[in-house]
Amino acid sequence: MDIKEIITSTVQKITSDEKLREKFMKDPVKTVEELTGVDLPDDAINKVVDGVKAKLTADKLGGLLGKFTK
Repeated sequence: MDIKEIITSTVQKITSDEKLREKFMKDPVKTVEELTGVDLPDDAINKVVDGVKAKLTADKLGGLLGKFTK
């Protein structure tokens, strides 16, 4: 599984579970490691965490823009 797949999978899981999203916000590294079941090297886990945060932010902004266009 590559980093892009891990990010996509993690975002899907986090967006569908509010408690998981809260857990990710408190401790993103531990949450990603638990969700993937893989102990990634620090540089890889940081890329995944940054990618998940970016995707969550982009999705949130997209939702807000959708509200304004309606």
